[in-house]
Amino acid sequence: MLKRHGLSTIAVTALASATAFVPTPSFAAGSQMIIGFGPGGGYDLWGRTVARHIEKYVPGNPNFVPQNMPGAGSYQAANYIYSIAPKDGTVIGIIARDAALGPLTGAQGARFDATKINWIGTPTTETNVCIAYKTAQVKTAQDLFNKELIVGDTGVGTGTHSYPKALAALLGMKFKIIAGFPSSSDVFLAMERGEVDGICESLDSVSGKRPTWLPEKQVTLLFQGGAEANPDLKDVPFVLNFAKTPELKEAISFLYAGQGIGRPFVAPPDLQPGKLKMLRDAFDKTMKDPDFIADAKKQKLEVEPEDGVHLEALIKKIYATPKPIVDQIGALIQ
Repeated sequence: MLKRHGLSTIAVTALASATAFVPTPSFAAGSQMIIGFGPGGGYDLWGRTVARHIEKYVPGNPNFVPQNMPGAGSYQAANYIYSIAPKDGTVIGIIARDAALGPLTGAQGARFDATKINWIGTPTTETNVCIAYKTAQVKTAQDLFNKELIVGDTGVGTGTHSYPKALAALLGMKFKIIAGFPSSSDVFLAMERGEVDGICESLDSVSGKRPTWLPEKQVTLLFQGGAEANPDLKDVPFVLNFAKTPELKEAISFLYAGQGIGRPFVAPPDLQPGKLKMLRDAFDKTMKDPDFIADAKKQKLEVEPEDGVHLEALIKKIYATPKPIVDQIGALIQ
């Protein structure tokens, strides 16, 4: 259920918190690309890569300056884009795929309406994988039912938090979650240092940031999750197959609904007339741009885009999920 507040003490405090992250205006650059996470992770890579190329397709060719705005699993960035950013097309951003579920599930800190924020598109759709470092006691998905896996968490609203927390409750998998990591890159480093055992993260982030891990068997893919099984991971168990009842299957399907959202780029609601079409057109053209595709490939980012119309329809479908399932998952992922 979406929550609305007047200018109560809570709202004033929230507004002050979001305002503290307002980027310094850059009149020479003209535009901002808000990135809902710290430097070094997959969202940061995608945000900066799109920012480098989308400018050529926006009238006036503004330079979209990347601005990292980490906090609360990208809710801080989403709140800023929704409530504070100018509605003239000069500010766009990338937020967590699972952040869209925050207002629906009543997540603390999610002060935006996902059905009103403007969805520009995603450069890729995703498969989430839960992985274990080579030194971990857990070697297979079945091991998770009797051995503990210590995983890093980059914040509420992200899959690094939601998936292990919910699956522990729904399926009995033994995850121990360590919070406080600014980005997945920090978790990867902690895995190498022996501080945590693993992470539930997007496959492209694992391959992009640690390209040797999978081919050299530095990590094990325990299982995969998403809107559907990834055919390239045919030997990796699909999380839905662990659900023994129709009710569990429905709950887990909703839990992973965000994977179809990919790496979403958004703009403020109530944009000036024509601005949303301008931004969506620019994004769609960027996705077909040879220089952008080459840039993404160089960084081991796989371009499989969906447009803003598709994302908008997907959000509406997600928000039509029966309330009992929403309430169940919402309670689990806080």
